[in-house]
Amino acid sequence: MLYIVSTPIGNLDDLSIRQAKILASSDIILAEDTRSAKILLDAIKGHFKLHVTCSIIWSYYKEKEFEKLPEIIDLLKQEKKIALISEAGTPLISDPGYLLVKSCIQRNIPITVIPGPSAITTALIYSGFNPQEHMFLGFFPKKESQLLQLINRLKQIKTIFPEMIFVFYESPLRINETLKCFIASKWEPEIVICREMTKKFEEIIQ
Repeated sequence: MLYIVSTPIGNLDDLSIRQAKILASSDIILAEDTRSAKILLDAIKGHFKLHVTCSIIWSYYKEKEFEKLPEIIDLLKQEKKIALISEAGTPLISDPGYLLVKSCIQRNIPITVIPGPSAITTALIYSGFNPQEHMFLGFFPKKESQLLQLINRLKQIKTIFPEMIFVFYESPLRINETLKCFIASKWEPEIVICREMTKKFEEIIQ
C-alpha cells in the first residue's frame, strides 16, 4: 500500500495522530528531505509516544523519481507499506510524487491519501479574499519575459472571471523581482504575501 501523507507546513503541533501512526508503522518512508523526515519521526516519538518501527528513509526528490520508480513499484507489489512525504505540506503539490501515483493507478496498486496541512488553503484564508474561485499555478517562472507573459494571461483570465484568486509559490530570493514585473506590466492587483506560515515568525503582508 502506498500512503500519500501530508505533514505540517511549519508547526509540528499540526501533525495529526493518523499521520503519525502511518509514518511510525511504515516499512519505508520516501522523503523529499531526509533531514526533515528524521525530525518528524523524532516529533512522533515525543508528541504521541508511539513506537517508531520505520528505520528506512529514502531520499525521493524530483530528479530521483524516474530512477527509483521500478524498485518502489516492486516493493509495493510485495505488499510493503510505503509512505510518501514532501518537505512540508501535501505531496505532489509542486513536489515529487505524481509519477509514482500515476504508475500505481495504472498497475492497480492501492493508494491511501492521509490529508492534512496545505500552504495553499492556509494562505487563501489569510488573504482576506473570497476563496470561492481560486487557481493554484505553482511557482512563478524565473525568466522575466516568461513572467511578463504570464501576468498578461492572468489579466485576461480576470476579464472573464473577475473574482478569480491566483495562488503562487515564490522564492524569498526572487519575490522583489517578481513584484517589479507586476509594476512593469502596469497591472496593480491586490497582492498578499504569506511567509513562515504557522511558525514563530509568521508574517502576512496585505
